[in-house]
Amino acid sequence: MIELIFLGVGVGIVSGFFGIGGGTILVPLLLLLGYETKTAIGIAVVQMVFSSVFGSYLNNKKGTLDFAMISTIGIGGFIGALLSGNIVSSFSDSTLEMVFLAFAVFALLRLFFRTKEHRPQKEVSKAALFTIGFLLGALSMTIGVGGSIVLVPILVGFLHVPLKKAISAGLFFVVFSSIAGFISHARLGHIDFESGATIGLASLIGVYIGIHLKDKVDTVLQRRLLVSFYFLVVTYLVQRIFI
Repeated sequence: MIELIFLGVGVGIVSGFFGIGGGTILVPLLLLLGYETKTAIGIAVVQMVFSSVFGSYLNNKKGTLDFAMISTIGIGGFIGALLSGNIVSSFSDSTLEMVFLAFAVFALLRLFFRTKEHRPQKEVSKAALFTIGFLLGALSMTIGVGGSIVLVPILVGFLHVPLKKAISAGLFFVVFSSIAGFISHARLGHIDFESGATIGLASLIGVYIGIHLKDKVDTVLQRRLLVSFYFLVVTYLVQRIFI
């Protein structure tokens, strides 16, 4: 129980600071503690519901949340994530770990490509935003991540959304995808509710800390910390899968 509480606080800080659901770091740590892959993914989904709802509330209070844009993406993510439980049931643990590794590698590589700041934000049709959300929701909840590790680079790199605003949008997207993912995974018995609730409640403390830290550091430092974070995740997964 103590381990899960400390784990929840730590994951919450990462979630609030980087605008991710928390599954990117929580799933590997739960695997390290001996949980099976499907159970680890289910627990991560529960934690993401807690952290994304609370974190988005805090970001909205700070005025960094664009409801109009992200709501369309979020609705698509919700519908896509409803399929995630069935997708998980169709693949082996080793396959899911490989998909998770691919997501983490993508997140790491995209951070090496700097995006010009202060460019005019692009206007995109609601149909395109919905499609982006649907695909991210279906794929990300399959492996227990909220989807923001892919959504944030799309918003920054293609739509020219400022980094801090994109991070807030990424966390809000996780609200939609994680709730739908929770429904899907719970229906199929993939969730350890006690562990998930313990980590989720503890993560609220961390989210509060992480969001306040996010608004105090500059973009350059935040990018460097993101690179370090994803590098550690990728290193662990490569060691687990291939060594």
